[in-house]
Amino acid sequence: MPKLSDTMQEGVIASWQKSVGETVNSGDVLAEIESDKATMEFESFHEGTLIHIEVEAGKAAPVDGVIAIIGEKGEDIQKILAEAAAEAPKPAEAKEEPKKAAAPVAAAPAPAKPVAKKVEKKVAPVAEKPAGDTSRLKISPLAKRLAEENGVSLRGIRGTGENGRIVKRDIENAGKGLGSITRIERSKDVEVTQMRKTIARRLSESKFTAPHFYLTIDLDMDRAIDARKAINDAIKPEKISFNDFVIKAVAEALKDNPSVNAGWFGDFIRYNEHVHIGVAVAVEDGLLVPVVRHADSKTLTQISGEVRDYAKRAKSKQLQPAEWEGNTFTISNLGMYGIEDFTAIINPPDSCIMAVGSIRQEPVVKDGDIVVGNRMKVTLSCDHRVVDGALGAQFLQSFKKYMENPIVLLGMSSI
Repeated sequence: MPKLSDTMQEGVIASWQKSVGETVNSGDVLAEIESDKATMEFESFHEGTLIHIEVEAGKAAPVDGVIAIIGEKGEDIQKILAEAAAEAPKPAEAKEEPKKAAAPVAAAPAPAKPVAKKVEKKVAPVAEKPAGDTSRLKISPLAKRLAEENGVSLRGIRGTGENGRIVKRDIENAGKGLGSITRIERSKDVEVTQMRKTIARRLSESKFTAPHFYLTIDLDMDRAIDARKAINDAIKPEKISFNDFVIKAVAEALKDNPSVNAGWFGDFIRYNEHVHIGVAVAVEDGLLVPVVRHADSKTLTQISGEVRDYAKRAKSKQLQPAEWEGNTFTISNLGMYGIEDFTAIINPPDSCIMAVGSIRQEPVVKDGDIVVGNRMKVTLSCDHRVVDGALGAQFLQSFKKYMENPIVLLGMSSI
């Protein structure tokens, strides 16, 4: 199993492109493998005959684990597999803990004898059979259909019809809290994908190891709105998004505050001279973070074109490993979903991630008058091991300057 990304620990065989007995040449596509980031073609580095498939389509194998054997017909497959198993690293054996003596269990007190109580009123019999097993259950056809359509268990419902028969009103009354009712819970178990496993592992590690703190700032977006409209009118049919402005402004703010463009590596902090902005993109199984490299040296149209291309190929799982690795800062934008503000979990090894909310209209005071203003909140999640509060605040002030004065931002590079 090849290692297709820096975070990959195991892969799933999406499909085999060769069958046992077929000839394999170097460079032939042997299989499609689903990693934690994408589904990619796996080309053979060897020539020969595919004599054994160890991992069937749909199954997973750890990185460097045997998935198939290419060789000559008649080779001893079991010997090859045994040799591979012997060479595989063995997990450290857990030390056996000494068994502790079980604590004595106190004898349970004898149950009290039930007191007989005279019952004056006859009680209708309780339906003991659940819905679906009505072989000996007294229930009207209409009540049975109503129970099945609503996923209702008949256990515990007392029939009020003749001889304790369950009728329509018993099902309806039970639903109104007039009787004892148990609904059959329906659910579906879906196997976790490699991408979702990696998201769970990496973000759990980030959240519970990196001491997060959060800084929120509110921006005046009036000038950015005017600048975007003017640019899009001038460069039709291509369109610049507000997210493109955010990426460019973040890149410039990182150049002003290089200590934020850093990452925690345990024994050292890495300060990056290059500015590579990761942009979170939602896909079917979770999210990917393709990277806009050297974003500080790119124009808005270049950034816009890259992000559109990344988003399109991310959704079809066509991104290559080099396109989602190497980020030094990450942006997560949920503004298009109407989310006004939120906090994001830092994407390791970055020290910060910016959560971008939607642009909203609200009354603001300008020059002593109350007018309608366009505002946008952003929240910076910081790893306190690298970025202190004052440093994070200085970065946000730089970002605010560029977003609220886009002419300064555009003056640094052509559109």
